[in-house]
Amino acid sequence: MLKRSGPYAGLEQAPLIAALHRDFGNRLTLVSSFGAEAAVLLHMAASVHRSIPVIFVDTGKHFWQTRYYRAKLIDLLGLTDVRVVAANPRRLAVADPAGTLSATNSDACCNLRKVEPLERALTGFGAVLSGRKRHHGAGRETLSPVSIDHAGRIKAEPLASFPAGDVARYFERHKLPQHPLVGHGFRSIGCMDCTARGGTAADPRAGRWAATDKFECGIHLGPDGRFVRTGA
Repeated sequence: MLKRSGPYAGLEQAPLIAALHRDFGNRLTLVSSFGAEAAVLLHMAASVHRSIPVIFVDTGKHFWQTRYYRAKLIDLLGLTDVRVVAANPRRLAVADPAGTLSATNSDACCNLRKVEPLERALTGFGAVLSGRKRHHGAGRETLSPVSIDHAGRIKAEPLASFPAGDVARYFERHKLPQHPLVGHGFRSIGCMDCTARGGTAADPRAGRWAATDKFECGIHLGPDGRFVRTGA
């Protein structure tokens, strides 16, 4: 974790994004799943500069509604550099030829389809924006707005302290469209295989990897390079 006296101490939301963009320029990126709350961070980033690179990891398992929503937000917000990355086809053919790995080893599936492609995509970047929030629970309650990740990059969570009510108000104030599945009871949206309808205000991610002890896909690695999970 950065020292409190660091250059970004006390900054969150758009001011934090602006400061990082000032310091890192095109070496700043935003990783987005274009999920239930993604529009808030994307809108803030676009208000700073529409050319901030946005990385979307295409697992091949996304709901069609997520792909539709991604296209809609790109157009609405005027995002000019959205990069779609995916697993190596040869790795997929060997490790998950039937596309059913998630049913037997969800960690291995996430590593193959999310962690490995994202690590390749982040090469050369010095700072990464993420949309995680403390109100999500499941180990995120103590998120710091700025930290250092396993690769020595700055990991920024501009919305770390953003409460659920403010998320809803932000959507209303800026007339942002909701992900189509939100209206069908999905509070957190990932891959089809591992996302169920559900979640509550207190635990919006309850529909992810339901009935298991898994809470993260692995793209949010700790400083030691290991998965960040509840109790970790």
